[in-house]
Formats: sequence, C-alpha cells, structure tokens
Amino acid sequence: MRNIRAYPLIAILVVASVLLLAPFMSRAQTSKDIELLDRSAKAFSRVVKDVRPAVVHIAVTSTVDMNTEYEEFFNHPFFERFFGPEYPFRDPNRRKRQQQGAGSGFIINKDGHILTNNHVIEKADKITVTLADKSQVEATLIGSDPKSDVALIKIDVDHDLPTVEMGDSESLDVGEWVIAIGNPFGLNQTVTVGVVSATGRSRVGINEYENFIQTDAAINPGNSGGPLLNIRGQVVGINSALYSRTGGYMGIGFAIPINMAKYINEQLMAQGKVTRGYLGVGIQDVDEGLAESFGLEKAGGVLITEVQNDTPASKAGIKSQDVIVKLDGTDLKDTQDLRNRIAQTIPGTTVALGIIRDGKPIELEAKIGEQPADFGIASRSDSNQNPLSPFGLVVQELTPDLAEQLGYKGREGLVISEVEPGSAAAEIGLRSGYLIEEVQKEKVTSLEQLRQVLQQSEASDRVLLRVRVGQNSRYVVLKKS
Repeated sequence: MRNIRAYPLIAILVVASVLLLAPFMSRAQTSKDIELLDRSAKAFSRVVKDVRPAVVHIAVTSTVDMNTEYEEFFNHPFFERFFGPEYPFRDPNRRKRQQQGAGSGFIINKDGHILTNNHVIEKADKITVTLADKSQVEATLIGSDPKSDVALIKIDVDHDLPTVEMGDSESLDVGEWVIAIGNPFGLNQTVTVGVVSATGRSRVGINEYENFIQTDAAINPGNSGGPLLNIRGQVVGINSALYSRTGGYMGIGFAIPINMAKYINEQLMAQGKVTRGYLGVGIQDVDEGLAESFGLEKAGGVLITEVQNDTPASKAGIKSQDVIVKLDGTDLKDTQDLRNRIAQTIPGTTVALGIIRDGKPIELEAKIGEQPADFGIASRSDSNQNPLSPFGLVVQELTPDLAEQLGYKGREGLVISEVEPGSAAAEIGLRSGYLIEEVQKEKVTSLEQLRQVLQQSEASDRVLLRVRVGQNSRYVVLKKS
C-alpha cells in the first residue's frame, strides 16, 4: 500500500530544489544565449572578412557640356549688347567642365571583370577602380544595359584577384538576413546588415525592367553597384537605389536580383550588349473588375489589349482580350512579371502559355522572337502614336468588344492601356482601364481626334480630361512634370 502522506513532502522538496537551482539555471541559460549571439556575430564577421577584399570603389570622370545647359541663358541679347557677338562665354571650350562620380562594384572572376550599376559608369570618360589594398587601376567598359541598370567593367593587373561567389536570388525568403558592402559617401568598405523586406518589387519607377529585392540594410549614395550578400557570403543582389525623401537612408533600399544580373552579365561578356526576348503584344494588369468581366476567378494574369502583326504572338494565335495566366506552367502576377520573364527568355525558345479566352482555359505555344532595338521607345516617346505619352499615358481606341468587356457599352472615348509609374498621370490616380471621354472639353473617340485637339490647344504643358470609371466621371488636370 502506497504511503499517501509522503506525496506532499516530495512536492515540497521538488519546489525547494527548483527555487535553489533557479539562479544557477538562469545563469547557465544566459551563458548559452550569449554564446549563441557570439557565434552569430562571428559568422557575420567571417562572411564580411571573406568578401570585403573583392568589393571595390569606382570613381568616374565625365565631361559635362554646359553649352546645352546654358544655351538659352547665354544667348540672351543682354550679353551680346554688352560683350559683342563674340563674347567669351560663347567659346565652347569655356563651357565644358569635368564632373566626378563614385560608386561600388565587386570582382566576379580572376580575369578582373567587375559588376556594377549602369548609372555609376554611364557617360564616363575615365573609370578608376580602387581595390581593397588601396591600389588604383583604370578600368575599361565591357558593356552596359540601361534598361536593367547593370554594367560590366574590367581591370588588368599582374596578380591574383579576390572574387565573390554568386548565389541564387530566387531562393531568398522575406525576413532572411542580408549584408550590404559598399562605399557610401566615400567611406570605403562600409558594412551594413538588415533583412529582406520584400522580393519581386516592380513599378518603383527606377528601371525599365524591375524585380527588386527590398531590404532595410542601409544603402546610401555610393553604395550603388556593391554586393548584397546572404549569410553564406554569396552575392544575391546588386545594391542599386534607395527610397528617400531627404536624400539619405530611410529604411528602404533596392537591389537588383543576382539571377537577373547573371543573365545580363553573360550577354555583356559574350557580345557587349543585351538581347532580349519579344512577344509583340500590348498588355495591361487584370484587377478585380476586369477579372469578373473576363471570366476569371480572381484578379491576376495579363490582359492582351493588342496583338501586333507578324510577331511571335500573332503567329502563335494569341488574340486581343486573351488573358495570359501562366507561362511555362508558372502563374503570372502582372504585366511586369510577364515582361521580365519574356525579356529573359532566349530568342528562339518555345514557351507554353496558359490563356483564358471567353472564360475558357486554352493552351498555346509561342516561339519567342528577338526584341527590336527600338522596342519600348515608340510607346513612350513617339507623340504621333501616343499623344499623351509626355504625361505618362498610353491610350487606345474603344472597340465595341472592349466596351462590353469593360462596362462601357454605349459610351465613346479612349481607354487608358498603360500608366507610367511616377508620371504625372500616375500621381493624380489615373489607372489602366479608365475611359477618357473629353480632352480640353472636346469629345474624343479616336487617336486622330486626340492629336487634333492637342495641336489646337494653346496650353501644351497641361491637359484637361474628363475621365470615367464605371458609372462615375470626373475632370482631372494633367501637368507636365
């Protein structure tokens, strides 16, 4: 028979033991926590120690032609009246000056190739690289790609160079630790630490092709072109830009994913330029309203607004009002997702497209073509084709089918098919799918009418629009920024 009276005594002994041992247990746990933190700190330190020698400072010198900058000012009759027709300010040699710039980069191979940003070396007359040992070497430009802001330069030295290890930006998770190394404000080999705040950031308005890694690791002027590392010391991005209202760090920085940079680098190294894939369609995002109109279960995918003649899209049988929801079996998020993935597809590659047409899913295959050299220029700058492009708008004529799909049946006007991020149109809240019914108080139903109205308008820097969204319309004023 068990001795029940012994149980309280045992309980008291256990509690007393815990109370007596608690301070020792607490100190032991604290010691373990400190050891863990110490190991973490040492891990960061080892990563930095291994990679820093491959991070370089880039200084550029360029010539700025002040003739253009001050032409209007110095051509004022005041100067000719007082100094004569040959006054010294008109001497072109007197109106050129040297401009200095700086950034960062990292050595990717023993041959001396260095990746950096295009905006760091753009228009440079001379590129000087300062290595970790403080020696300076003049670099040559191998190639650059303004659309992605990636550039490749090369130095020649007679000794072995430290290099970085490339990582996989697709494997990055939000919340993961990252390390930025660069030369902000000329402070060489500066290290900052943070986390991945977001991935796949687009429409930031910095580059034409965007798929940024967002991080809170401090990125400041001069960091541009430097590496963003994971905790294994592998490069996962090229630090490119910061979001700031003051010019300094505000907790939001952007890096170009290294997977995108590797694709650009391979082409720059092989041929000094970048060749991109091309489909040949006009596109816009699918919001909830459009999703319902086009028979989709949810918003997402890419609406085809136009199929250009004799292009990979037309040959594949893609039609206007199709919604592309998958590319090679992977869901498409939006237009930027499709543009990036098509652009990084090697011309001649056949891709599988998952499409919703008239509410029903179909599969098509398209053989990707090579993007024309002037692709994207006409749609943004050719005022004859897109009269509202200076304000950041691309519009198209409203067809009966499109009117029915967008809920504008029985109405007339021009549909907004694209709004450039950061433009005057974007700032006042205009969106793809809105209907422009009037321009400068005149009804417009065609692009030709739009051109005529704008040509006859006295105010070229501002346009009055009446815009309809669903059953409501309002007037807005577009001003050139």
